Amino acid sequence: MPADSQYAELPRPRGELQHQYGPQVRILSHPWAMTMLAQLCAEETHQPLANDLVKALYDWLLAEVASREFAAGHTVSATRMAAYHPNEGVYEGELLDREQKVVVVDIARAGIIPGMRFFDGLNRLLLPSGIRQDHVFMNRVTNEAGEVTGVDMSGSKIGGPIDGATVIIPDPMAATGSSTGEVLRLYQEEVEGEARQMLAVHLIVTPEYVKRITTDVPDTRIYAIRLDRGLSAADVLQTIPGERWSDEKGLNQSQYIVPGGGGFGEVMNNAWV
Repeated sequence: MPADSQYAELPRPRGELQHQYGPQVRILSHPWAMTMLAQLCAEETHQPLANDLVKALYDWLLAEVASREFAAGHTVSATRMAAYHPNEGVYEGELLDREQKVVVVDIARAGIIPGMRFFDGLNRLLLPSGIRQDHVFMNRVTNEAGEVTGVDMSGSKIGGPIDGATVIIPDPMAATGSSTGEVLRLYQEEVEGEARQMLAVHLIVTPEYVKRITTDVPDTRIYAIRLDRGLSAADVLQTIPGERWSDEKGLNQSQYIVPGGGGFGEVMNNAWV
């Protein structure tokens, strides 16, 4: 029985926010995700709803990222109907390659839940033997004015080389790029092997973050649901993102995102320090 040609090459999702940040940036401002994210950022949203929303948003992001970025191949898979129709009760076509390797990097503390959500989801989607979760412990370093001057990496738990793996950093708020940039540097310079690709997956990014990562680590693919540039001048806000990149501003003096959602690490962990 010949295979159904419609499944020979499955369509990949393509819709995203129009911008001029370059081909490595994907802003997935879809109505469902934007509605959930707005609820997460609202002042009245606390536990347990906050973490429920984070989990739902990262489940959605995993589906988007996997459909866009993961390797796929030809598969023949018998269905339950094969007992009655041995030739016709079979799916033949493209599916994700279940043998590919993925390393999920959890940046404590806001990245704990997103990292675990990706890790659990990938273990269901692909062969668990090829899935690993690493842990990096870091926090912002600020000066007396409350301005971020860097990051302090207090430790890490890295489970081995990254040869041929897709390395994913699912961290909700991408403000300055200090944390993500340091993790990318760690994996490129200190971890054995060469990754297939590096993906940074966020809920919100700023123009400042995008500029830093695309400049310092240009091979990294950035995914986000929302771009926040709320402190830009009114005329800048009427332009396509990236058209006047140097005039775009999403960070206040304390390097918090505007409009943003406050400190996600505090909200997600119920720890206000």
